[in-house]
Amino acid sequence: MKSWPALLSGLLFGMGLSLAGMTDPGKVQGFLDITGAWLPDLAFVMGGALLITLTMTSLILRRDKPLLASSFNMPTLKTIDGRLIVGSLIFGVGWGLSGYCPGPALVSVVYGYDTTVVFCLAMTAGMFGATLFNPKTGS
Repeated sequence: MKSWPALLSGLLFGMGLSLAGMTDPGKVQGFLDITGAWLPDLAFVMGGALLITLTMTSLILRRDKPLLASSFNMPTLKTIDGRLIVGSLIFGVGWGLSGYCPGPALVSVVYGYDTTVVFCLAMTAGMFGATLFNPKTGS
């Protein structure tokens, strides 16, 4: 089974999100509320992720290939186009209004909250809807 490393990584990521409290949409909305009762928790989570990324990326990319793949799959597009800007705006507005981004939302589904399930269904519909506007699919 080639998917077990991805599954284990996802479970570890989900546990980290839960331990950091990032599955609570109130924490995210509190972080975005810079004029009110600002919560810095998300800044610490993002800072920790940035520190690990800056430290480990250069070390990892020195290898010829990843441990569990035949080659690195790095992004090649470097242009900022309308699709990227509109998608970023939709993501940001949805994140700010709901307090969820995809990772924490999927982790939060296990809690069984109606709002989380509705968010995940809308997110899934949005992902499928986005394929209608993807030039690679011919639409």
